[in-house]
Amino acid sequence: MKVSRRVVAFGGLGLLTEAVLGTITRVDAASQDPLLSAAVDAYIYGYPLAIIDMTRRQLTNVATVGPTRAPRGQLRRLRSYPAVDDRSVPAPNADTLYTDAWLDVWKEPMVLTMPDMGDRYFQMPMLSGWSDVFQSPGTRTTGQKAQTYAITGPGWSGELPAGVTELKSPTGIIWILGRIYCTGTPEDYAKVHALQDQISLVSLSQYGKAYTPAPASVDPGIDTETPPREQVNAMSVNDYFRYLAELMKTNPPLPQDAPILARVASIGLTPGQDFDPSKLSALDQAAVDAVPKLALQKMLERFANLPTLNGWIDFGPSVASWGTDYVLRALCNMLGPGWNLPADAVYPTSEKGTDGKDFDGNHKYVIHFEKGQMPPVEADGFWSLTMYDGDKFFVPNALNRYTISQRDNLVANADGSVDIYLQADSPGKDKEANWLPAPKAKFSVMLRMYIPKEGPVSILDGSWKPPAIQVAQ
Repeated sequence: MKVSRRVVAFGGLGLLTEAVLGTITRVDAASQDPLLSAAVDAYIYGYPLAIIDMTRRQLTNVATVGPTRAPRGQLRRLRSYPAVDDRSVPAPNADTLYTDAWLDVWKEPMVLTMPDMGDRYFQMPMLSGWSDVFQSPGTRTTGQKAQTYAITGPGWSGELPAGVTELKSPTGIIWILGRIYCTGTPEDYAKVHALQDQISLVSLSQYGKAYTPAPASVDPGIDTETPPREQVNAMSVNDYFRYLAELMKTNPPLPQDAPILARVASIGLTPGQDFDPSKLSALDQAAVDAVPKLALQKMLERFANLPTLNGWIDFGPSVASWGTDYVLRALCNMLGPGWNLPADAVYPTSEKGTDGKDFDGNHKYVIHFEKGQMPPVEADGFWSLTMYDGDKFFVPNALNRYTISQRDNLVANADGSVDIYLQADSPGKDKEANWLPAPKAKFSVMLRMYIPKEGPVSILDGSWKPPAIQVAQ
């Protein structure tokens, strides 16, 4: 399996929904039992930590850095957009190249050094084990100049070298999921590669010294093929809570979690301690076995009730800074870990027309932007619109065009408005500049907005909404 970024794999939700709802018996009524209800809440609460760690285990279980994986504490530099026939990662983008790393800072800090990025957009969000973005160095927050950070763990204290800024993580596990803007031309690839090669990551004890990482050990017992979600969902309740309890020893809960921690202590889950399964013995085995399914049902119900903006799915303002919205946090990590703060980027997605029917490339669709109403992003940000097939992969086409963005020379109508055509066949030579080719089958589109404007017209507060996608007349 190759997982390299946050993936909004909505395409798999149909089968997952059937698997969950089709196998839940009438244990729903028993969910009113206080102990069972606490077990379901505990499962949902811990789900992101389990998903994040399972993803880390898969992506770091190699001896040396490769094209898709890297050992813990080492940078992986992706050198190109995914190929059109690459079916390994749903919802790929053709806007940025990734530079990422998985860290464990429980015992020792890691030092990240960034070069001067010139005028090129970048972001280096840092996710905790609970999937919150606790720091996000980059164009929006810290500017383009060279930067050096010591990323420290929750219990660390000590002296840092001059010129090194401390960024304290609330957990031992950290995922740095960096993105650098790239146009995708050979010339621009070379420029971004040069910047990637200047990014360094070393432990504090090795900072300022010549350092060549030794080959890492590989654990043959780690399943590197089955997706993390499937592995976590397949765990028995006791195995799941044992796994979670062990992770919580080096990834402590946040202060805001005190109320739910008091609640889940009733099932034998206490931070810093091994899981005590005897607390669940008051429930019959059918009820215990139903806990994961009941938890997943709550996540899917939340997905079904997400608000929409003119038919575009909207996950809301608390993404990646979840607070105590544990169901949303679990849902988003089920879809795929690695979400951005909305201030850094938002990804509204549309799969259905205003008539409630799935988009189908046997029909023709249009997105109409009134004059001055193109996606509002800051001057140092950008937007793009990506076409996906029914499984959330790029669509092969004669133009080799998978996205339309503000870097394209879109042709405006006489009144200054802009139409973007979503269809399988050419809308005509005079309109091809605005054509995003679709498959002759089910499809979806994702609007990425990097550094969306905060006002007075903004998607962040709902004062700007993506236009509804209409069937072409």
